[in-house]
Amino acid sequence: MTDSSRFTYVALGDSTGLGLGASNGEGYVDRLYQRLLPLRPGARLVNLCESGAGAADVLETQVPRARRAEPSLVTLGIGINDVTWQVPEEAFAINLEEIAIAIGSLRAPVVLMNIPDLALAPIAVRYDSSLYERRIEVFNEHVEATAARHHFFLVDLFGATKRLRGKAGLFSSDGFHPSAEGYEEWTAHLWPAVHAALGGGADARP
Repeated sequence: MTDSSRFTYVALGDSTGLGLGASNGEGYVDRLYQRLLPLRPGARLVNLCESGAGAADVLETQVPRARRAEPSLVTLGIGINDVTWQVPEEAFAINLEEIAIAIGSLRAPVVLMNIPDLALAPIAVRYDSSLYERRIEVFNEHVEATAARHHFFLVDLFGATKRLRGKAGLFSSDGFHPSAEGYEEWTAHLWPAVHAALGGGADARP
């Protein structure tokens, strides 16, 4: 762990980490960064998230860059595109495990979020929502097992988004990505785990 003047937050993941869909362009990564700055003044953000990324992309392109960044904190949010593109469950699990081994070796706390309940997204009406939701649940079983094996901080974003069912304004106009309000909800659920990873209490509130 580096001292606070060189604290580096590294984010790995897909377009939700870039804030795609939010009118102000801020996703959960930027929002988490703003919340941790008072606790780690001068902290640096290295946002390696890429639009369209799946677990294989994180492993191939983002993990090597994360190593070079010498992170003090890592967040990983991946799997949405793997589900959408119907990547085989076994392939996702293998890629996720290899990512976990690689980032676990960096000796920085890792906050891993599971896949949100995309069956709630407006665009999901094109699919059989029950089958879509079940596929997410199967993938999330791998996410949760990986977090347990590697002692990562796990955030149940699936459960959190499921509980928001019926709340208006959480999705952007594309019917898939969160809106600014949606990202703020994600951040509120992610922050306690991030705060705990920084050495604070797990019951921290924004």
